[in-house]
Amino acid sequence: MISWNVRGLNDPWKRLVVKNLLREWKCDVVCLQETKIASMNRQLVCSLWSCPYVDWAILEAGWTAGGILFMWDKRVLDKVEVMVGTFSVSVKWQGMGDRGETRLTLVMEKFSEFVKDLNLVDLPLEGGSYTWSSGSNQPTMSRIDRALVILDVKTTSQMLFKGFYPVLSQITV
Repeated sequence: MISWNVRGLNDPWKRLVVKNLLREWKCDVVCLQETKIASMNRQLVCSLWSCPYVDWAILEAGWTAGGILFMWDKRVLDKVEVMVGTFSVSVKWQGMGDRGETRLTLVMEKFSEFVKDLNLVDLPLEGGSYTWSSGSNQPTMSRIDRALVILDVKTTSQMLFKGFYPVLSQITV
């Protein structure tokens, strides 16, 4: 698996560089972050990864920031579910050779169940879209800080200790 902050893919030359490196690395799963591409289609995906069996999920960029492209080889992983959040893309797969078992580790499964059971959501930012800036004259900005919160504490209070002991804070909204 490759996870890469590509800092923009609008330049065809940069897409060619990405494609050549992905071909060399021979990976089954690719996550490209900060694509800065507002609209994605099969032609654009194939210009990035030469795998003929590619499937993908995307979070399109807003204006000229953000964007996530998650790609995988369909011969290796079968998509079960895709969830696209405000700032994230999550894909649940089952391995083609795993007889229906997912490729998530036990810890990943438990964390996913924990987030789902508690109805946790990514805390939206107030007054801005980014939490980090390069500080230059033409700054690169990104949202790198995340907080998962419970928006409805009453309905989820009985589930807080379902085999997990996270540090929890109550936030008044």
